[in-house]
Amino acid sequence: MKKNRVLLALILSTIVFSINAQIPPVDDDGLAIGGYDVVAYFSNNAVKGDEGITAKYKNATYQFSSKANRDLFQKSPTKYLPQFDGYCAWGIATKEVKYPINPETFDIVDGKLYLFFNGPFNGGNFNSMEPWNAETTILIAAAHKKWSGVK
Repeated sequence: MKKNRVLLALILSTIVFSINAQIPPVDDDGLAIGGYDVVAYFSNNAVKGDEGITAKYKNATYQFSSKANRDLFQKSPTKYLPQFDGYCAWGIATKEVKYPINPETFDIVDGKLYLFFNGPFNGGNFNSMEPWNAETTILIAAAHKKWSGVK
């Protein structure tokens, strides 16, 4: 019985960790946005792509949930790419720092994709999209102004 509890705790902590995992916009293997479909975001969905449906763009591999989404991306990749090379938009705007992102925390504003940090921080949880939502217009302008210096 004790082994089952330990196993259950391990499984639950793995699930919580994976949900709150922060990732770089492009990992060491060249996978972009943790394999999430950048086109699907524009339908207000954070969807994992399929390893068999991919496209390369600027040394990164993007995965898509459908061939139709891959085809849309290939026709106009810059239309679907996240702002600030995929780094946390709030971090660029307020701290001038490239924070990793949680690919399930995103915003679409004026046809542009913004990604955010959302996970464990200083013993608690911090979702950078919350302060972003309070001042979106101001923070978008600040991030775009500061990006060239952060890049």
